Amino acid sequence: MKFLFTVQGEGRGHFTQALSMASILRKNGHEVVAVLVGKSESRQIPEFFSTKIGAPVFRYSSPNFTSFYKQKRPNVLLSVLGNFAQPFFFRKSILFLRSKIEEYKPDVIINFYELIMGMTFKIYRLEKKTGIKMICVAHHYVLLNPHYKTTREQDIKYYFLRMLSKITSQGASKLLALSFRNMPGSEERNIVTVPPLLRPEVFEIEPSKGDYIHGYMLNTGYFEEILDWHTKNPQIPLRFFWDKKDADEVTRIDDNFVLYRLNDERFLRSMAGSMAYSTTSGFESVCEALYYKKPILMIPVHVEQEFNAFDAALSGAGISSKKFKLSKLIDFIPHYSPDENFQEWVHQAEERFMKEINEVIES
Repeated sequence: MKFLFTVQGEGRGHFTQALSMASILRKNGHEVVAVLVGKSESRQIPEFFSTKIGAPVFRYSSPNFTSFYKQKRPNVLLSVLGNFAQPFFFRKSILFLRSKIEEYKPDVIINFYELIMGMTFKIYRLEKKTGIKMICVAHHYVLLNPHYKTTREQDIKYYFLRMLSKITSQGASKLLALSFRNMPGSEERNIVTVPPLLRPEVFEIEPSKGDYIHGYMLNTGYFEEILDWHTKNPQIPLRFFWDKKDADEVTRIDDNFVLYRLNDERFLRSMAGSMAYSTTSGFESVCEALYYKKPILMIPVHVEQEFNAFDAALSGAGISSKKFKLSKLIDFIPHYSPDENFQEWVHQAEERFMKEINEVIES
């Protein structure tokens, strides 16, 4: 069968999920014919993804939270207004997706939370007109699962995220909700709970306990915050990764504070050898840290990451904060109690994904 991927290009998580999915599909005799990445002008397609995906990669413009970043956090309201005030802009993207689907003629589209793909699939009624089916993959679909309970306050907070999740998955045959833990799905809503899609490289590295804090900051505005903490606590080694475009591969502040340009392999090895992890709460890297049993301090940048942090805390992955208060992480380490079933859950991924994909193909 021929598969076409569409990927939301903000952050690194959806990219690594797509890499893992491509590996699983090929292992089971399928073909990934093309990958379409929806991105803003402020983000680049990571080199590791372009190198490893093994299929033509095309970029198009898509709604994002990053258009209105100031120093640290995006203004969600301004982002929404800014994105949807450009109807002609996104009409062009919809037409682009349609043309690529016509060109590659996939049997199945796998959509990694890309908004424009959900709109395109609905507008052109692709399954009805062409027989092409769509499967959607993301952690966010857990929120649409009636078995997943949140508080009244959280329901209000996550309303926009639920709405966005529904738009991305319009007309989908199945929603595969990536989850930190197993739970019932919803046949009525075509939702199935599945394990996280971790990259094969994660399983090739043996974790160890080092003396440094490994970190990732999505936005360079957090640098001053971390530097201030380091100045007051110079004895604790820090190894942080960032995606600053004009930065050197390695920026050495001093012997105990080093910044690295985001590099796939180096990032994983640094995480596996650390004593703890501090992050802006991307789902994928939180899963990687939980797999390596590293205590985590999560600093959500926007509502998607607030949900990641909330859900991860339910599985004992770590604690949340509004700032990079690394002292809070150090205090948490002795109390860290990881989910002992998480690794086993992750190892079920290939079997569970292929079961659900085959059901869609055969339906």
